[in-house]
Amino acid sequence: MEYDLIETDGVPIRAWVHGVQLEAAARRQLENVAKLPIVFHHVAAMPDVHWGIGATVGSVIATDGAIIPAAVGVDIGCGMMAVETSLTASDLPDNLHGVRTAIEAAVPHGRSDNGGKFDRGAWRRGLPPRIAEAWTAHAAGYDELVERHPKLGRGNDVNHLGTLGTGNHFIEVCLDERDRVWAMLHSGSRGVGNRIGTYFIELAKRDMRRAIKQLPDQDLAYLREGSEHFDDYVAAVEWAQAYAAANRRLMMDAVLAVLGEHVRPLTRGEHAVNCHHNYVARERHFGKDVLITRKGAVRARLGDLGIIPGSMGARSFIVRGKGNPDSYCSCSHGAGRAMSRNDAKRRFSVADHAAATAGIECRKDAEVIDETPAAYKPIDAVMAAQADLVEIVHTLRQVVCVKG
Repeated sequence: MEYDLIETDGVPIRAWVHGVQLEAAARRQLENVAKLPIVFHHVAAMPDVHWGIGATVGSVIATDGAIIPAAVGVDIGCGMMAVETSLTASDLPDNLHGVRTAIEAAVPHGRSDNGGKFDRGAWRRGLPPRIAEAWTAHAAGYDELVERHPKLGRGNDVNHLGTLGTGNHFIEVCLDERDRVWAMLHSGSRGVGNRIGTYFIELAKRDMRRAIKQLPDQDLAYLREGSEHFDDYVAAVEWAQAYAAANRRLMMDAVLAVLGEHVRPLTRGEHAVNCHHNYVARERHFGKDVLITRKGAVRARLGDLGIIPGSMGARSFIVRGKGNPDSYCSCSHGAGRAMSRNDAKRRFSVADHAAATAGIECRKDAEVIDETPAAYKPIDAVMAAQADLVEIVHTLRQVVCVKG
C-alpha cells in the first residue's frame, strides 16, 4: 500500500503524501468532504493536495447521485495541453526574448489595459476568424444555458476564447530529455466557467438552505440527481469543459505558429495531450456507477497520457497512467502550492525569484512573485509520492515561460 490511510467519521481518506506536506487546513477539508452522506467508498488525496474553497485542490471525490459544485470549482475544465514538435534545442535562438514577446503578442494574457477591467479588451480589434469560427461551434449550447439561466449571459464568453488568463496559468516552451522542443500551456474556461461555477454554487446553497447548517462547510452544498438544477448544472459543466479544451487548442495553434515563424517551420510530433484537471465525469469504480469529481487531479487510467507540471523553475512531466483503482485512476495535476500567494509575496524578493528562474526566459518582476518556484511543493517529491499512479514518459524543462 503506497498511500496513507486516514480514518474519519465518514468514509476513509487514501492520501498519497509520503515525503510531502499535508497542511492541517487541507486535512480538515478532506475530513469534511468524507463526512458527507453522498460520498462513496473513500476520498483520494493526491500528493499536491492543498487548501481550496470547500474541497481541497488535489482531491478526487466519488459521489452517489449528487455533485458538489464547489468541489468542481469555478475554473471548470481547467487543464493542460502539451505538443511535441519536430524542433530541437539546436534550432532555438541563443536569446529567447523575441520568442517570448511574440507569444505574448499572439495570445492575450493577464489583465487588459482597458480601464483595468479583467480581459474585457482581449480581442478589442475584433475577433480573429479562427476564434469566431470556434465560438460558432460552441454558441448554441451556451445560448440554451442562458435561455434557462439569464444571469449566465452577463459577462465575457467569446471575448475570452483563445486567451490565457492570470494566476498560475502559463504558456511554456520546453525541452525534453532528448532536447526535443515541446509547447505546453495551462488554462481553462476563463470568465464564463467562473460565472457558471459561482452561479451554481449559490444555487446549491439555496436549494439546501434548510439542511445547509448540518454541513461541515456551506461550500460543500450539493445538487442531488433529479433535483431542480442538477441536469442544468451537468449540461453547463459539460459545455464549460468543451469550451476549456477548445480554448487550449486555439492557444496552442497560436504558439506553434509563433515557433514556426520565429524559429523554423515545424511539424507536430508523436505526442499531443489535452487533459482536464478540474472536472466531473460519470465513471464506474468499486462496482458502482458514480460521479467522479477531480479537483486539481488528472485522470490516469491504464495507458492514459497526462501532464504534471512543476513551477516556473522546475521540471514538468508527460506521464502514462497505471490505472490504480485506489486513486480512482487519478494522479496529481502539478506540484501544488506550499504557501498562499500573500505568503509568497511577503517571503520572497524579486532577487529570489530571478535566482530561482535563472536561465529561463520569463518575467522576473514583483507581479509574479506569488508564482515563484519556492511557493510550490518540490515536484520531485510529488512525483516520488505517486510512483504507483503513473510512470514518466518524458521529462521537460522550460526555457520560455509566459505568465499572465
